[in-house]
Amino acid sequence: MKKLIALMLAAVLCMVACVAMAAELKVGVILVGDETEGYTLAHMNGIKAAAQSLGMADNQIVWKYKVPEDQTCYDAALDLVGQGCNVIVSNSYGHQTYMVEAASEYEDVTFVAMTGDFAAISGLSNFKNAFTKIYEARYVSGVVAGMKLAELLSSGELSAEKQPNSFDADGNVKIGYVGAFNYAEVVSGYTAFFLGVRSIVPNVTMEVMYTNSWFDIDKEAATAEALIAKGCVIIGQHADSTGAPAATQKLLDAGNICYSIGYNIDMLPTAPTAALTSPTNEWSVFYTELFSAAMNGEEMPADWAKGFDADAVAITTLGPSCAEGTAEKVAEVEAAIRDGSLKIFDTATFTVGGETVTSAPCDLSFMDYSTMTAIYEGETVEAIVDGAFQESTFRSAPYFALRIDGIVEDAQ
Repeated sequence: MKKLIALMLAAVLCMVACVAMAAELKVGVILVGDETEGYTLAHMNGIKAAAQSLGMADNQIVWKYKVPEDQTCYDAALDLVGQGCNVIVSNSYGHQTYMVEAASEYEDVTFVAMTGDFAAISGLSNFKNAFTKIYEARYVSGVVAGMKLAELLSSGELSAEKQPNSFDADGNVKIGYVGAFNYAEVVSGYTAFFLGVRSIVPNVTMEVMYTNSWFDIDKEAATAEALIAKGCVIIGQHADSTGAPAATQKLLDAGNICYSIGYNIDMLPTAPTAALTSPTNEWSVFYTELFSAAMNGEEMPADWAKGFDADAVAITTLGPSCAEGTAEKVAEVEAAIRDGSLKIFDTATFTVGGETVTSAPCDLSFMDYSTMTAIYEGETVEAIVDGAFQESTFRSAPYFALRIDGIVEDAQ
């Protein structure tokens, strides 16, 4: 009986201690958008889910919405410090230089810049970077798209005779991609998507058109329409609005053969028959680890990057237009990514300039390209290891910037 009472008392004390640690945490969140923008909404949902699972109260999170990538971010960070936040997170790359400025002034506060790329070489132990291995989910979404293409081709619904504009001179099926900027993050993502498609239908070619904006509904819609006018049958995206899926649905309804792969959120409410799926980040995985570490006085790594291995990435619900057998194929591919038997950037699956890539040195320094000087010196690493490009391994932010054969970029 005494032993049982002792165990119950220990459990109660543990619960009290956990509640106390949770109560000491106050999180400041600097967001480039708000709940109307898919990327930011995914972060918001992840933070709320993590906070709920850890028993945090609503007043332990202070939100800053629509913070631009300028000095306003630094001001927001300082305001959050003044409100007692001991962990401050920003969710956009352009916030990073302002976050590190604040981190250098408040060493007892942990600052996390999402998608950033120089925390490990900044010399600041309280400054962190984090990003998911979203390229893994983009590859899987490409498999979904490839399955649809294969169905269209095998059924005869799509053919060079019926839709000559959807094939190039070599007989490759045209697909398109709406990209935000020509950053490595976008290049890594669209390449993974393309390789996923090509794992199912080898004879494809893809055109990437940039909007030069992370979120512009009208421009993303216009870009998708331009790609479909060129004959593209699948429209992928690394852009944060519903513009491209909505445009694809409109043109599908008008009789075009065109389907959408979105990003961040389920696009079925926007494009009920055009949307196939969306690669998405499960941000609750990261935020749970971050908040738990802060509560327990543990150090987070300077670079955090996880994928299917930790359920940190996924694809959204498969749409009704997906090909038969897609769910089974997705399960097979995800399992292969998890156990390491499938390497997304296996050099045997692509070429650059007609040649197999055997070496890809990556300089991890953070550069001021206006003066071509390194603000933070990093090492140069060989990214090709055991026949595959090792993405998000040497830092969390993507650094795959190879332009592989079969993909054409159009900055206009």
